[in-house]
Amino acid sequence: MTHSEKLEFLLKTFPQKLKFLALDTKPDWGKMSVQQMVEHMSESIRNASGKLHYEVITPEEKLPVYRDFMLSDKSFKPDTINPIMPTIPLPVKLVDLSASIAELEEELSDFVNAFKEDPYNNITNPIFGELNFEQWTHLLYKHALHHLKQFGITI
Repeated sequence: MTHSEKLEFLLKTFPQKLKFLALDTKPDWGKMSVQQMVEHMSESIRNASGKLHYEVITPEEKLPVYRDFMLSDKSFKPDTINPIMPTIPLPVKLVDLSASIAELEEELSDFVNAFKEDPYNNITNPIFGELNFEQWTHLLYKHALHHLKQFGITI
């Protein structure tokens, strides 16, 4: 899939798929509810747009292997541990799932605009290091597929 197809998926298909999930849909793995997952994705997108800043926590000698995986088409495994997330999911922040999806759509728009303003920008991901727009798009696409699959939606 091309960069533009992945970006199109993130901007249009992903939010539409989320709108078909019932709030009480149980995950096939993990502890997050649907709304917690959507808000978690918004946090990831805020990182990708440079609104949230993290230091790289991956040891430098492991970054090449981590980045190779990140840039591959290999999926994240179920129950992949995110070392910057608490073991117990954070409570939801917004009033309902619709509000969380609307926020996610705004964050995706801000992500695109952040790189329109500075197309050569590199923004730090705490696990994979410095990423450009294309790399972030690929990672967010991979991350979105992972969470859709978590709630029984395959593409």
